[in-house]
Amino acid sequence: MQLPVPQHIAAIVPYPPGKPMDELEREYGITNAIKLASNENPWGPSPKAVAAIGDMLHNLHRYPDGSSYYLAEAVANWIGAAPEEIVLGNGSNEVIEFLVKAFVGCGDAVITSHPSFLMYQKFVQVRGGDNVVIPLKEMDHDLEAITQAVTTRTRLIFIDNPNNPTGTLIGRERFARFLAGLPESVIVVVDEAYVDFVDPDQRIDILGFIRNPERIPAVVSLRTFSKAFGLAGLRVGFGVMHRQMAALLHRVRQPFNINLPAQAGALAALDDREHYDATLRGTAEGRAWLSKTVAELGCRPYPSHTNFFLIDVGGDATRLYEAMLYKGVIVRSMKAYGYPEFIRITVGTAAENQRFVSALGECLRDLGYCRG
Repeated sequence: MQLPVPQHIAAIVPYPPGKPMDELEREYGITNAIKLASNENPWGPSPKAVAAIGDMLHNLHRYPDGSSYYLAEAVANWIGAAPEEIVLGNGSNEVIEFLVKAFVGCGDAVITSHPSFLMYQKFVQVRGGDNVVIPLKEMDHDLEAITQAVTTRTRLIFIDNPNNPTGTLIGRERFARFLAGLPESVIVVVDEAYVDFVDPDQRIDILGFIRNPERIPAVVSLRTFSKAFGLAGLRVGFGVMHRQMAALLHRVRQPFNINLPAQAGALAALDDREHYDATLRGTAEGRAWLSKTVAELGCRPYPSHTNFFLIDVGGDATRLYEAMLYKGVIVRSMKAYGYPEFIRITVGTAAENQRFVSALGECLRDLGYCRG
């Protein structure tokens, strides 16, 4: 069979999915494995969200609200925006796709950092755009190099803040200087998937930039229900942007893109502040304890503003990842991201964190890596 596949499509490398937990347990002969590799919420979804989803199941024969009216209104109230400034997506990655569809054509350029979220570049490839990739500098976005890379072909700049996988944060003043040095013709997309875990005093006033676009580029914020709200399996995210841009994105959005259970679950999650606050509190406490304990094992944990952090293990990270699998602990090797001696771990529950530290200590000794 011969398919007329354009070269820019044939060149795309599919997003690498992880193996299901059941398959890993079967393959490695383990049980009761814990997963600290995907930056998920270990405390699970809000009980209110679970109940709301259950109540909605008898309506599955009906189409969902195509505008997600009540969810958009609730999201806007949560962050202090107007519903007209919100675009909901099947995960925030769908909002990324909307932005690329609306503003990027064949030959247009999009600037991203590396390492960063892989899907930015993949959506650009699908559209036939050119990816301009700027390496991180000291594990942080190199804003000066990004500014210098802007040309008349540049349409979008994607910046995840905090960055994944490094957990570093761009502060308010630095971000303002960055915007002031860019032409108004570009759009700066700030992926704030992990902003819930950032100290409020250190967050960028993203709405201020969105609503006051004079003499600066248009700014978009991306947010998600997958992390702090524990709804990764529902796939709900949203973008916050100037209402004129939001209206454009609705033109490329498919109807009914947020399914019925997802709308119900996300709406109920916003109504459970207690669960949300407990997640943030548990994450901060676990991150502090893990960082201290990992350092005592002789490794180097890196500061993070998220629910995950990097650890320099002093040896081949992939070998350690595989050794940890046999202990029933799943972490992420950063070798493919250009950090061959680093792993990334999600902050888990207290019990999961204890189990991780115990397994890490044993594997470090067995492999002869960093020592306390």
